[in-house]
Amino acid sequence: MIYLAAFVVAILILVSLHELGHYVVARLCGVKVVRFSVGFGKPFFIKKRGDTEWCLAPIPLGGYVKMVDTREGEVAEKDLPYAFDKQTPLKRMAIVVAGPLVNLLLAVLLYAASFSIFGVTEVKPWVGTVAHNTLAERAGFEVGDQIQSVNGKAVAEWMDAQTEMTLGLQAGNVLVTVKDAQGQAQTRTIVAQGEPEAVEQAAQGQGIGLMPMKISSAIGQVVDGSPAQAAGLQAGDIVTHVDGQAIANWNAWVAVIQNSPGKNLLLDVNRQGQNVQLSLRPNSEDTGSRLVGKAGVAPSMDQAWTEQVRVKRDVGVLEGIDLAATRTWDYSILTLKFFGKMLIGEASIKSISGPVTIGEIAGKSAMMGWEAYIQFLAIISISLGVMNLLPIPVLDGGHLVYYFIEWVRGKPLSQYVQLMGLKIGLCIMGLFMLVAFFNDFTRIFG
Repeated sequence: MIYLAAFVVAILILVSLHELGHYVVARLCGVKVVRFSVGFGKPFFIKKRGDTEWCLAPIPLGGYVKMVDTREGEVAEKDLPYAFDKQTPLKRMAIVVAGPLVNLLLAVLLYAASFSIFGVTEVKPWVGTVAHNTLAERAGFEVGDQIQSVNGKAVAEWMDAQTEMTLGLQAGNVLVTVKDAQGQAQTRTIVAQGEPEAVEQAAQGQGIGLMPMKISSAIGQVVDGSPAQAAGLQAGDIVTHVDGQAIANWNAWVAVIQNSPGKNLLLDVNRQGQNVQLSLRPNSEDTGSRLVGKAGVAPSMDQAWTEQVRVKRDVGVLEGIDLAATRTWDYSILTLKFFGKMLIGEASIKSISGPVTIGEIAGKSAMMGWEAYIQFLAIISISLGVMNLLPIPVLDGGHLVYYFIEWVRGKPLSQYVQLMGLKIGLCIMGLFMLVAFFNDFTRIFG
């Protein structure tokens, strides 16, 4: 219910304000608005105020503003001056661009509010954990590496480093310059060739096996109903030996579990200074290439390291707005880069998420607190704004291109050209939505 509520609230806020941008500018330009709808389908709520019907519809995947337009049917003679298609190209351009611009402005306001209320949290691009049997481990990353640049581009925060590595990986090998724990400059090469499964996991947001936070050897969480719980493992336990073999750190413990699907293992556990012996039988999970053991435990974090890597500071309102504008701009450019790389085949379409994944992330961020949820809304608002500005005829950006051409040449494109563009745009968006839903259900059902 929390996930559903968080998703519905996000849609209501982002879609309503997007459409409100169209509505306000349309009215300012003298266009008559017949209907303002949040959601698609037959409305279940209609409230008429003036000339406009305000509606809620059952499919919460968008919304629309319906204006008087002679291309969509008969228009009374008295309403002709207020028809959308009878306005100048500049007015029509202002109306269609208003929605996406409201989304981008909303992102700035949301970030500014979050920064001013909760402060700014920055995570240094330092490696705290290198997961076992991952691209990062094979590239030679070590705990304590301080990432300086990715493919020659300097990075100052963890998110920037992670993004550049993920995008670069889909185009080929990635060169990462680091300063190691001894202060020596090193180059880590992340090899993409021959690693299609790992590259695909990175594209789906699972990363390459690096985390900025450092894990300790102690168990931090035991999953309900897992083999670890059945074996009697508890939070705070430290596994010291498995079948008599010493376990040096958490990665060594993970390696043993992954290589022991379905096997009975005898554990020596340090529990508050006392040695306890337990028997554990990991579950088997088919990854497609081999069976992997799963115990159902998560590590605890090294708090001293976390305090060193995470820097949180308070900012004033003006600085918060400046940082918010910068982050909105950076994420907008990053989104455009992603679409560009996807067109030339350097970014995987598996990175595209649909409403199911968005709803899941909405719920998780809401459960983490207001700061996470507000910043989630800002990111989705940026995505909505940038995507709607893409020059695809069925989107606001496509209409913007049409009206700009009309303004330059002094007359509109022919009906045939516009109709063909609309058909192509519908095909592109239809395929886009199919991919998004396919990726959602693939993530859920495998």
